[in-house]
Amino acid sequence: MRKRLSFEAFREGVLGGDRVVLSQAITLVESVLDADQELSARLVQEILPFSGQSIRIGITGVPGVGKSTFIEAFGSWLLDQGKKVAVLAVDPSSQLTKGSILGDKTRMEKLSSDKRAFIRPSPSGSTLGGVSGKTRESILLCEAAGFDVILVETVGVGQSETAVKNMVDFFLLLMLSGAGDELQGIKKGIMEMADLLVINKADGENLDAAKKAKVNYQNALHLFPETENNWYPQVLLASSLTGFGLDQVWKNLEEYEQKMKASGFWDRNRSGQRLTWLDDQVYYLLAQVFLKHPEVKQKLEAEKPKVKSGELNPRILAQQLLDLFLSKS
Repeated sequence: MRKRLSFEAFREGVLGGDRVVLSQAITLVESVLDADQELSARLVQEILPFSGQSIRIGITGVPGVGKSTFIEAFGSWLLDQGKKVAVLAVDPSSQLTKGSILGDKTRMEKLSSDKRAFIRPSPSGSTLGGVSGKTRESILLCEAAGFDVILVETVGVGQSETAVKNMVDFFLLLMLSGAGDELQGIKKGIMEMADLLVINKADGENLDAAKKAKVNYQNALHLFPETENNWYPQVLLASSLTGFGLDQVWKNLEEYEQKMKASGFWDRNRSGQRLTWLDDQVYYLLAQVFLKHPEVKQKLEAEKPKVKSGELNPRILAQQLLDLFLSKS
């Protein structure tokens, strides 16, 4: 069994840009062990002053849209521009076995072999939006390690994408063309959250269909209400295969960053995200204390069969558990 690093070794390794230590530090923040959670909280607190200098980009889209391929192509392009790129790729977790494929390093073979990049696959678990519950901490660790572009890939399986929106600066939605009426089946809420729509796989025989889809999506976006930050999302074409359009995607990102910083929205948005993080942590820790309470745990297990059979209303049991917890606290 590998011996756990000391706090000082974690701190110096992360701040020194050591990828091996960075990976171990992310494993530490993902751990559910009490000792690891205590150490990781201290570590994240220590590196906070060295974080926050990157641009955080969330990338989502339905399965089959080519998220991993796009991220590999876009990430490689950014490396060629002198950027240091970290990818936090959240893999689907099985709801049956709770296991995760964790295959993003295989899908991004070229990018993962480049020493200038860092790729970290993490299981999504049951977190809404397909984002690991510890992704926020992982972002901060990557920033402290010197990465200036953080790409967060979500599972994209139809769950709420609000989770990723609340931890990134820019939300990129990948779309496909040539699959019938492009406007059918689009979740309005996801489109409203997007800061940029990219029609992927715009190459070869699919290019004409992609151009038509671009017009349809752009027209649809004009029907949406004005955004809080007064940013009007564009629709761009790109090809992960040929590299077409990747420069325009980055140009759009740079324009967004410049305008949001000038208006003050960039800092306001990050401040709001920190408060959301606080709320999430409060709910998480309260749930942990509640569910670990011995008498609550005992009653929960005893009454579950009644809920399962339809004999007992879950709302009533939940209230009984809460009353028991408060009476014993």
